[in-house]
Amino acid sequence: MARLAQTAGLTDIQQEILSTVRDFVDKEIIPVATELEHRDEYPQQIVDGLKELGLFGLMIPEEYGGLGESLLTYALCVEEIARGWMSVSGIINTHFIVAYMLKQHGTQEQKDHFLPRMAAGDIRGAFSMSEPALGSDVSAITSKAVKDGDEYVLNGQKMWLTNGGTSSLVAVLVRSDEGHPEGTAPHKSMTTFLVEKEPGFGEVRPGLTIPGKIDKMGYKGVDTTELIMDGLRIPANRVLGGETGRGFYQMMDGVEVGRVNVAARGCGVAQRAFELGVSYAQQRHTFGKPIAQHQAIQFKLAEMATKVEAAHAMMVNAARKKDSGERNDLEAGMAKYLASEYCKEVVEDAFRIHGGYGFSKEYEIERLYREAPMLLIGEGTAEIQKMIIGRRLLEEYRFQG
Repeated sequence: MARLAQTAGLTDIQQEILSTVRDFVDKEIIPVATELEHRDEYPQQIVDGLKELGLFGLMIPEEYGGLGESLLTYALCVEEIARGWMSVSGIINTHFIVAYMLKQHGTQEQKDHFLPRMAAGDIRGAFSMSEPALGSDVSAITSKAVKDGDEYVLNGQKMWLTNGGTSSLVAVLVRSDEGHPEGTAPHKSMTTFLVEKEPGFGEVRPGLTIPGKIDKMGYKGVDTTELIMDGLRIPANRVLGGETGRGFYQMMDGVEVGRVNVAARGCGVAQRAFELGVSYAQQRHTFGKPIAQHQAIQFKLAEMATKVEAAHAMMVNAARKKDSGERNDLEAGMAKYLASEYCKEVVEDAFRIHGGYGFSKEYEIERLYREAPMLLIGEGTAEIQKMIIGRRLLEEYRFQG
């Protein structure tokens, strides 16, 4: 057992789940990840294996067929999966956020309808906020829903859907001015719709088109897509929670736990980069000895390991805070910010240790070097995290003058 990134206070069940996932990653993901990534191939066999392990229902309550585990358990599983291949953790994460939003905010009918099949992995989830002209500024959403009898008609274009093609359920955030007079704050006139569709590309249901995969620098294998709504008709009972105007809060709740997930991904990728770096440093010889015996490399390994440990500790703290029922936006923002920045730095240091071979596609570190930057952007940029952190700190440390 490696010494880094250990978590104290886990139950026997949590330890058993993590051991099972770790074995799966070592045997089923790491040996094939680089080859699949270079082909930009969806890892269907890996996903089927995760389905058999029950990971699609890890946090879904037992009454709906899930395992009913905590956010901490989920985050630690994500850390292990990302250590094998970050793209696979992305497939799980978007599904998890939709399931979490349904569990927290859905009507009883919506929970009964979706959660059992989501727990089994038969329904795969995706969620959609971003649009071509906006990313972090969610209030600038232009996609719109208009009430028409017992249905809503949705129009607009969305961007950056992870699982956009392979999913069969998408939580889509749009503007809905119905019942909200002119001048209402933008975040109070948004609604989340639960959009069911067929997996695949092209017109996946009348009025809904998934054009195709976006070609990316890294984070390959998982499908990232646009979503185009042109007269898409959705019944009123597919408004998440059954009430319009609550979409922004519902999505932010999902994103908050998603930030813990991104922190966990950063921890997993950084841990794998450290493993690759420390291993290569003991095999590569210069000036008559392994480069690991040179002080400069030892200093680099020390810095890398410390960053891995610090990021892991902050991620665990943020997950435990949420599990306790407390507000955790400060801790989640800090964990996401630190873990993604440290991940980038640890990956780059491992890349430097590999020297020229790090630039070769034959070496795994080359893939990690292209994947790490996505974590700097996903679930809110570093700048957004610092805004959240700063505002919360001012709330906590308000000057009493």
